Amino acid sequence: MLSGVEIRDRQRADFQPVLVMARATKALDDYPPRGPLDVDHFLTPPEGLAAWVAEADDTVVGHVALHRVGTDDATQLAAAHAGKTPQDLVLVARLLVSPTARRTGVGRALLGTAVQSAHERGRQPILGVATHLEAAISLYQSCGWDRAGAVTIPIDDEPDLAVYLYVGPAPADG
Repeated sequence: MLSGVEIRDRQRADFQPVLVMARATKALDDYPPRGPLDVDHFLTPPEGLAAWVAEADDTVVGHVALHRVGTDDATQLAAAHAGKTPQDLVLVARLLVSPTARRTGVGRALLGTAVQSAHERGRQPILGVATHLEAAISLYQSCGWDRAGAVTIPIDDEPDLAVYLYVGPAPADG
């Protein structure tokens, strides 16, 4: 654990601080690049499995979630790259770090928590990242994630989104 930072299960009381952090991140980095920043769509979508926050000095400074995957072309590409079936995958999603806590290891710790949980579920973690989010791409690659390819995701009433797909590291025991 990082000094002074606790990673814990997300609670309902964390919703508002996470949404405030998401709006600050959106203004600074254009992440998340699409969709509403609200509880129903962003924090508690039907595909959600688990979520965590990073907290420092009683302040939420980071967030990450795991989601079930669909059967779209992106999932198929990631599954083929990983040598798995779509049912063997889980999506790391909604990774956010407060602008005040960047470059402190919070993002790396949250990503590690999500990967560990994916492995405990017997699943291979994957993720998609908009191609313009260079700092996030650098983090994933430095943590051993492997780029599976690129896809374009059509989004209703918004421009299509170019995304790199990544497959996370396998469990340490194989």
